[in-house]
Amino acid sequence: MEYFLCVLGMVMILEGLPYFAAPSKIKVWIQKLAELPDSTLRLMGFLLMVAGLGLVYLGRP
Repeated sequence: MEYFLCVLGMVMILEGLPYFAAPSKIKVWIQKLAELPDSTLRLMGFLLMVAGLGLVYLGRP
């Protein structure tokens, strides 16, 4: 559980970094993202999940 909380904390840091560093650019990027079709967003989400799963598999002890 301690390892999970550490990883979750690191993810939160990485997720928050762009909003802290360049909030105006993030707003523009989110507007462009909102214009994409649902199917494209779904595909992007799926590919990110597969990539994350691959990294977890490669990084396991």
